[in-house]
Amino acid sequence: MKNILVTGGAGFIGSNFIMYMLKHYNYNIVNLDSLTYAGNLDNLNEVNEYTNYTFIKGDITDKAVVEQIFEQYNIDIVINFAAESHVDRSIEDPSIFLKTNVLGTQVLLEVAKKYWKVNTEDKCCRDFKLNKKFIQISTDEVYGTLGAEGMFTELTPLAPNSPYSASKASADLMVRAYYETYGMPINITRCSNNYGPRQHSEKLIPLIITSCKNNQEIPIYGDGMQVRDWLYVEDHCSAIAKVMHDGKIGEVYNVGGNNERYNIEIVKEILKLLGKEETLIKYVQDRPGHDRRYAIDNTKITTKLGWKPQYNLKEGIQQTVKWYMHKA
Repeated sequence: MKNILVTGGAGFIGSNFIMYMLKHYNYNIVNLDSLTYAGNLDNLNEVNEYTNYTFIKGDITDKAVVEQIFEQYNIDIVINFAAESHVDRSIEDPSIFLKTNVLGTQVLLEVAKKYWKVNTEDKCCRDFKLNKKFIQISTDEVYGTLGAEGMFTELTPLAPNSPYSASKASADLMVRAYYETYGMPINITRCSNNYGPRQHSEKLIPLIITSCKNNQEIPIYGDGMQVRDWLYVEDHCSAIAKVMHDGKIGEVYNVGGNNERYNIEIVKEILKLLGKEETLIKYVQDRPGHDRRYAIDNTKITTKLGWKPQYNLKEGIQQTVKWYMHKA
């Protein structure tokens, strides 16, 4: 049974991924999380019964901790979710984003390189004899912004516009460099906006729901006409599992939900679902460097790996609203 290190597994996507993997596959999973404000072990109450799950509190920038995990658990696969991810926070203080997202990723790569005995002689062996894999979980924000037409493909040049997205792009390039230089067996996935259960309340959809629940104003940046492609978190988890099992070493895979909407449309749909008035909407000054539109072309993962999203936006929002409304 293979051993998977999931970093940032107490966060939104990481915790959903751990639950998805434990329910659908037979792996030993080690969850490394430093439990910052975005990490919450309550997200993982459902998996405490599993004997093939272990939680370790620690930081991915701490090389000694990461080495100890590789030594003790003989890690075969790394899924790197660990990241500072909120754009507003990156504008206020970019330094922590560089530390965690860039330096932390490099620490993980270096330790994996050491314990998997990856070296420049392995470059010719792209199938990688030891059957290891390092998967970097990235974001469509590394591509920058789009106009009214077109979509991001895996060949779109990286053009990040915020300190957050710049740190993620930097991490992606470091992962790519370890593949090109040392033959590190890697994949990079770049997803569109995730939503679903267990997301931190600072993000748009849980912010809308919790504000409605408490009859509070909902702050909307600018005119609310920013366009995002929305991906239900369980669909994202299934895509990562597909890349883990079938992704070609060295390849990037875009993961999109085929659900483009204006932000203000999302707000109004949730208000309608909850029977609230649009008077709760409060337009506020737009944030600096706010990308106008993201849209993911997921043709590669759907045609090459046979993955496709199972949830449309209406179904996903209904499930998400239900979860938050019943949350204590």
